[in-house]
Amino acid sequence: MAIARLTEDEAAAFLARAPRWRRSADGLAFEVELKFADFAAAWGFMTRIALVAERMDHHPEWSNVYNRVSIRLTTHDAGGLSARDIALADAIEAAL
Repeated sequence: MAIARLTEDEAAAFLARAPRWRRSADGLAFEVELKFADFAAAWGFMTRIALVAERMDHHPEWSNVYNRVSIRLTTHDAGGLSARDIALADAIEAAL
């Protein structure tokens, strides 16, 4: 079964309630840049989110440099954004 893409209104509604996030330049993802106290805090956060993402079977594109974590959420099977991206973004926000 195909995964439905978000409508523009759904994407805009998420961004309106989650000001830390932005739409990627290509419009196919939500992105956020996070800063933590140090490397251990950033890595610990990534570990917690990795467990959540595994349970959701939806995995972020992300990178870590010292105390910074860059996250990009997109649903490859939908060819862009889906409700899965909002659910994972909400879980990320809840973990902060």
